[in-house]
Amino acid sequence: MIFSLLLSIVPMRSAQKSAETDPLPALVQLLRDSGDPQMQLDILRGLSAAFKGRRQVPMPKGWGPVETKLSQSPNADVRTLTQSVSLTFGSAQALASLRKTLADPSADLGARRTALNSLQDAKDSGLAEILLELLKDRDLRGGAIRGLAAYNDTKTPDAILTVFSSFDDAEKRDALNTLASRVPFARPMLGAVSEGKIPRNALTAEIIRQLRNLKNPEIDADLQKVYGTIRESSADKKKEMERYKQMYWAGGSQPGDASRGRAVFARICQQCHTLFDAGGKVGPDLTGSNRADLDYLLQNIIDPNAVIPNEYRASTIEMKDGRSITCIVQRQDEKSVTAVTQNEMLVLPRNEIQSLQQSELSMMPEGLLAPLQDQEVRDLLYYLSRPGQVPLHTGDAAR
Repeated sequence: MIFSLLLSIVPMRSAQKSAETDPLPALVQLLRDSGDPQMQLDILRGLSAAFKGRRQVPMPKGWGPVETKLSQSPNADVRTLTQSVSLTFGSAQALASLRKTLADPSADLGARRTALNSLQDAKDSGLAEILLELLKDRDLRGGAIRGLAAYNDTKTPDAILTVFSSFDDAEKRDALNTLASRVPFARPMLGAVSEGKIPRNALTAEIIRQLRNLKNPEIDADLQKVYGTIRESSADKKKEMERYKQMYWAGGSQPGDASRGRAVFARICQQCHTLFDAGGKVGPDLTGSNRADLDYLLQNIIDPNAVIPNEYRASTIEMKDGRSITCIVQRQDEKSVTAVTQNEMLVLPRNEIQSLQQSELSMMPEGLLAPLQDQEVRDLLYYLSRPGQVPLHTGDAAR
């Protein structure tokens, strides 16, 4: 009950000028006087949810003693939430403690993950240095790779590219998305592709679209050098579909291998689409679609912009710090925008957004099949047409 009440009254604080109508002092007093861990948790959870998407909120009077008291609670959840809320209030004590926990490899892994999330939500100016170190930490490097996209740190491209070959498939996708988010990151990445340090076919259609969204002539020129001519759409979709149909049937009576096709799906589709209860939620769930029809499959893959539900239209968000984000806007209000990319969900404060433009294009880019070998295309289409799940090909297992 307290949690629901907080969700309704705390967001009104920014619009209220009078201390008499500000609910925070009463909540601070409740936390100061209560010895009930459940009540403390309810209040802290409400505060945490109410301040989601806001980097910092003025510290209410009397919070210091409450922070000291709750930081010593025997309840781990109370201690963790106290640190998170205190960080939102600009507490130097909470900031130092969370940084210390995150950087300590001997600390509890759950506590380190919570510290990482809290510091990312606050966009801690000192976090980038810790994230660079976490690229060597197998347990936390996925979050570190994604988190580095929010910081225009000149050391990021070299740090990621140095250890790129040690990443698993999901981490490599995250790394490419981070490197494609800013012009100073993208050029070293394309240099690594040109030198063969990153496979050319790692530049999926989503990555190419993100690079083009940077609208930088040098990036476009570099991209053309390493990838070739890139167009937003084909001049003749029917001709292209017919070409892929002929490629598919050239495989014979059993054109592809479903298990290998599942590995291709995991590499280029699964981060956005769910099939047989596995995959992302950025695009539609494919499980119940008309997948047995080859024409249907090819039309939706090759011409994804023919019919676009509003909820799957792509948007481009330009941040004031130089980052560009291609996403689906899930929800927005006057304080924040919740954006879903192919590899993460972001809650972005409005005052950090330079511009937000919704495209007439689908979030699914064109050219998805272009990087694939002919047999990979056959394997993928064959897997997509299967009525049920198949084992994942062990040689290409996605992690």
